[in-house]
Amino acid sequence: MKSLKLNSLVFPEVKVVRFGRYRDERGYFAETFRRSDFDQTGFLKETNLFQSNESYSQTNVIRGLHFQWNPYMGKLVRTMFGHMVDLILDIRLGSPNFGRIIAYDMPSKPEDDKAEWIWVPPGFAHGNFFLAPTMLEYVCSSEYNPNCEAGISPLATDIDWSKCDQKIKQQFDKIAASAIMTDKDRQGMNLAAWGKDPRSKNFTY
Repeated sequence: MKSLKLNSLVFPEVKVVRFGRYRDERGYFAETFRRSDFDQTGFLKETNLFQSNESYSQTNVIRGLHFQWNPYMGKLVRTMFGHMVDLILDIRLGSPNFGRIIAYDMPSKPEDDKAEWIWVPPGFAHGNFFLAPTMLEYVCSSEYNPNCEAGISPLATDIDWSKCDQKIKQQFDKIAASAIMTDKDRQGMNLAAWGKDPRSKNFTY
């Protein structure tokens, strides 16, 4: 992969992988994933990737915050085109960041010289919101099991946004007032309910 670069975010378990694009007068070509290059960084070396998904979202959509166990699912996510802001919430009992959320701005345009993946490991609820029509790809470390999944509403008032960039939080608040969401996501648990849920013991720090 061209110019592979690995960075950690405020939650050190969450990683951003930046890769370059080969551009010419025709457009561009990019190797979005090469196992050997990832292995050289030590990143995901012990992680297998089993399922690839694609999603498209309209402007003002909010998705999430989702997580799964039995099997646990980590997600490697990239914006193929459009403007996505990724949301990552720590749901691990006993974690110093339990209940805190971060957001990472991930726009992508064909004329960009680089693009990014973000890695959301097990132990974190994942969601996103969209500032333009957007297509995503996400590659998962396990296959989807609908019998062992849950969600926390991104609108829950007891989520701690103190680690999040405040400009991004303002964008989220502006969208949230009239967001396009499923009833399942809108009516998801709050943190207090999750902390009391017996299933929360599947995620410990």
